Amino acid sequence: MIRSATRDDFEAISRLYAQLNVDDPPVAGPLHLAVFRQILERDGLDLILLELGGEVLGATYLNLIPNLSRGGQPYAVIENVVVDAHRRGERLGRQLMDATLELAWEAGCYKAMLQTGSRTPSTHAFYRACGFSDDVKTAYLARPPT
Repeated sequence: MIRSATRDDFEAISRLYAQLNVDDPPVAGPLHLAVFRQILERDGLDLILLELGGEVLGATYLNLIPNLSRGGQPYAVIENVVVDAHRRGERLGRQLMDATLELAWEAGCYKAMLQTGSRTPSTHAFYRACGFSDDVKTAYLARPPT
């Protein structure tokens, strides 16, 4: 089942995010819970979950962004794509990504973007198989000075 996250899903998402960026601090405590609730309450933001047998096995974070160009059509940014490590290779990620993209198209988005820091060829092959192209635009990333 594909569904949007609810307030009851914080622990499940925290467990998945521990697998997403293993060097990040745990997603836990009052600060993360407040951010989680903020995401749930804000229009245009959606944590999309894949659930099987009552267990959350995958997540994406869909950001729908209003846009003045392209005839006023919004665009989507997809972040934090993760499937439980024990269930990878079962096409669950493809189901999740297909559903996430369908939500973007239903919202009238003219494009959907994502970035990955992964250097793993299978990750890039996965995104290409989902319909993403890595040869259309160049992504740049800036971080605040330390």
